[in-house]
Amino acid sequence: MNHRIDQLINELKQRSIDSMFITSKANIFYFSQLYAEAHERLIALYIDQKGNRVLVVPALELEDVKNTGWKEAIITYYDHEDPWEKFNEWVKKTGFTPSSIGIEEESLNVQRYKLLQKHLPTSELVDGQLLLNQMRVIKDESEASILQEAAKFADFGVETAVKHIQPGKTELEIIAQVEYALKKEGIRHMSFSTLVLSGDKTAAPHGNPSTKVIESGDFVLMDLGVIHNGYCSDITRTVAVGDISDEQKEIYNTVLNAELAGLDACQIGTPLGEIDRAARDVIEKAGYGEYFTHRIGHGLGIDVHEFPSMASNNQDPLQAGMSFTIEPGIYLPGAGGVRIEDDVLMTKQGAKTLTKYPKELIIL
Repeated sequence: MNHRIDQLINELKQRSIDSMFITSKANIFYFSQLYAEAHERLIALYIDQKGNRVLVVPALELEDVKNTGWKEAIITYYDHEDPWEKFNEWVKKTGFTPSSIGIEEESLNVQRYKLLQKHLPTSELVDGQLLLNQMRVIKDESEASILQEAAKFADFGVETAVKHIQPGKTELEIIAQVEYALKKEGIRHMSFSTLVLSGDKTAAPHGNPSTKVIESGDFVLMDLGVIHNGYCSDITRTVAVGDISDEQKEIYNTVLNAELAGLDACQIGTPLGEIDRAARDVIEKAGYGEYFTHRIGHGLGIDVHEFPSMASNNQDPLQAGMSFTIEPGIYLPGAGGVRIEDDVLMTKQGAKTLTKYPKELIIL
């Protein structure tokens, strides 16, 4: 990962920021390959313009750091020790006290902000979040390959769910089958809490699965993803169980057409907001505009929701190497909801849909 650190140092120089203090799990992984859950303990990566770099980790994480191949400085501490004191001493030994430190404003909590100020009082803390977001937004070939593999696991998860959906089964039973099957395939973690919603509950985009029994005439909405080699996938499919109404079919086909319109709008240089508007126009023309209550999608990578936002007001141009979701939905109380979501990688040759599970209406 030295090339990423070298790139970061160049960015720091260009932006006149002396150093960067990183604490989010995703960004630490991006620069060091350490994928660790800190809980309440401090895990941090510090890099300065002079090339000094150090990982601050609890002693219990030391072997995991070694296994990443990290060859740079490491500060370890036991639970009775103060990692901030150790970090402060390390900075002093480098002979370079930064006048400015970039921080992640989205993830650095207030307590740690104050501790960083306390131990480096002459350093100004500035927002480095956008810099890090912009570095991660373009995926390299290795990242693209992992995202493709993660998407295949997502497809497998939906396929497993559909095999088990039938009247009399509960939402949580289907989730158990999906996650059991994925664990047998080597997946340790889902990228978020798996959703299986049925009937009226599908009208809530992020509802809570329960022991509700699936019934004939229900839509069943599945939203799931996995973490594979540090990268996430995210897929949504909606199927019908038994006979459904003409209105339900109309809703489904409208969402499908909106998703296809969003995918068609994915061209290099297109403002991201236009992708949202392309899909939203389809839904609005069908008379369901007020029931599409979220943006068309989000960036996808180490985090399941990451930069950029695919909201309608985003004027940033679509670039080769970006990975994101396209996921229009209609959520109509009484009739139920439909969402169709795919993972997309933008290439120089065009948009590549990574998730492949069929999108045409499936009636079980």
